[in-house]
Amino acid sequence: MSAADAPDRDEGVPLVDDAPPTTGPGAAGVAVIRAALITLPPGPGVYRMLAEDGSALYVGKARSLKRRVLAYTQFSRLPIRLQRMVAETRTLEVVTTHTEAEALLLEINLIKRLMPRYNVLLRDDKSFPYVALFEDHPYPQIAKHRGARDRKASYYGPFASAGAVNQTLTALQRGFLLRSCADTVFSNRTRPCLLYQIKRCSAPCVDRISADDYAGLMKEAKEFLAGRSRAIQAQFAEKMQAASDARDYEAAALFRDRIRALTAIQSRQDINLLAIGDADVIAAHSEGGFTGVQVFFFRGGFNYGNRAYFPRHDKQQDVVEVLNAFVGQFYTERLPPKLVLLSADIADRELLGETLSEKAGYRVRIEAPERGDKRKPVEHALANAREALARRMAEGGAQAQHLEGVARVFGLEAPPHRIEVYDNSHIGGAQALGAMIVAGPEGFAKNQYRKFNIRGSAEAALAEGRPPGLAEGDDYAMLREVLTRRFGRALREDPSRSAETWPDLVLIDGGQGQLSVALDVFAELGLNDIPLVGIAKGPDRDAGRERFFMPDREPFQLEPRDPVLYFLQRLRDEAHRFAIGGHRQRRSAAIARSPLDEIGGIGPRRKKALLLHFGSGQAVARAGLADLEGAAGISKAVAKKIYDHFHGGG
Repeated sequence: MSAADAPDRDEGVPLVDDAPPTTGPGAAGVAVIRAALITLPPGPGVYRMLAEDGSALYVGKARSLKRRVLAYTQFSRLPIRLQRMVAETRTLEVVTTHTEAEALLLEINLIKRLMPRYNVLLRDDKSFPYVALFEDHPYPQIAKHRGARDRKASYYGPFASAGAVNQTLTALQRGFLLRSCADTVFSNRTRPCLLYQIKRCSAPCVDRISADDYAGLMKEAKEFLAGRSRAIQAQFAEKMQAASDARDYEAAALFRDRIRALTAIQSRQDINLLAIGDADVIAAHSEGGFTGVQVFFFRGGFNYGNRAYFPRHDKQQDVVEVLNAFVGQFYTERLPPKLVLLSADIADRELLGETLSEKAGYRVRIEAPERGDKRKPVEHALANAREALARRMAEGGAQAQHLEGVARVFGLEAPPHRIEVYDNSHIGGAQALGAMIVAGPEGFAKNQYRKFNIRGSAEAALAEGRPPGLAEGDDYAMLREVLTRRFGRALREDPSRSAETWPDLVLIDGGQGQLSVALDVFAELGLNDIPLVGIAKGPDRDAGRERFFMPDREPFQLEPRDPVLYFLQRLRDEAHRFAIGGHRQRRSAAIARSPLDEIGGIGPRRKKALLLHFGSGQAVARAGLADLEGAAGISKAVAKKIYDHFHGGG
């Protein structure tokens, strides 16, 4: 932000342009600024410096426009960065405001919209997830939520990442047994789902709990999320003891498990602000011309996670300048808490506090504590900022750039650390095999690849009035089985979703149909927060013309030479290669295996005799009883046994 630039300060700058005429590279820019000074008002406002092509070079705000802009005419006193900026300036535009606070808001909005190259830029358009208790249904739903709040609900957050909100949701489900399924799934249930079996839902969909008892669970959950966690856990402890005294050990065990689930939320808090309540902690560290910023979210005394940012800025700008700009841009479209703690004092601290208070409708305090209880979380965030910047600088490489590109294309909140890609292979439904490959920052993780021998769903087949097994070429059923097995098992083995084997992105080889199947499976399992993308081959299966399908988004394509497209093609092709290879192995094994191997009592000699007589195992299967008896070494009893095996006799 402009207030952090030393030559842009209002104080100590003469009202008269006593600098000698500028010659050389900066002459044209200084001339533009001097001409504008004639009509500049003395009051507050925002100025924009534009290049010859009309693009924005810089946006700044000022308590006194005339005094601030005048500083740019003293070309030799400017830092090199600002000299370059003035030299490129061909137009100066000004907007006056009533107050400096209005100027600050306008400056922040213009920076976010115009992305001027000489401003500190926070490239972040991702919303934060919240825990929402949707109360527009007789049995309210608990779920992760982003975006507009157009439903009757109570919202808790923000959480720094999907992982942070997922862990909290899992613990809340286990602690309060609230449903997480969508209303459409809820209304169509006829029996409890998997979440009921693993004690993460009270199954109100099939009347396993009354409306009044469910309302009681909702009330307890709200109190816990509002910060009254100790009182709730004390109530559970009393109920557990009472159930134990009454020898109702099953009920006591349930309360014990609920206490453990809520304790798990608190045990993950490496630092808490119980005495402070709601606060954001923002710390910045600069090194080698780059800056890392860490933002920690504390609500109700709980640590809701943290997120790292790496704003773009000139290498000559120091950490305080970057932090000053970051704070204003960070809260452009976000409501701040009542307290914001910073790692360093900034020029616009009081002004930002006044501006954010007016925007939020309550007083927002911005502090830069140097000691005491408030300094401890700041030091913790500062250490994380140093570590994140070190990792960022060391990471580099094409793979990291590809993953950042994937996050940009698909709107992910961060580059994915684990991508899972699914494909299947079969010939007319025979020897069908599903394949999963995994990729991440280190490339393909081949030790985590998995194959799924497709068995088919007997239950689904009978419900549809067909024999058990897959219909010929039923790709949708194959995909449904693979995803159900993969993620159903993952939920059973890791219900809290704390392991690193959960994907940040799932890619499906296919279009809208495959995507719909995957969404149905995830809805059934209560996994509504894992990003899903379908990759469909282009016309005539041309590489480079792939279409991408995502929920609530129109299908789209990438530019044919986009590096991200090449990367996604590699992922898709690797999954296809793995699926084809597995299918060929399975088919080869099936070819080598004779139908005669399944008949007890048929040894190598009799098998050889039958194959010599009939030519193939399939011919043996079609042979009549008299034909079998005619083969060398095959008695009537053995012939009857072989015939019954293939024709269902006996």
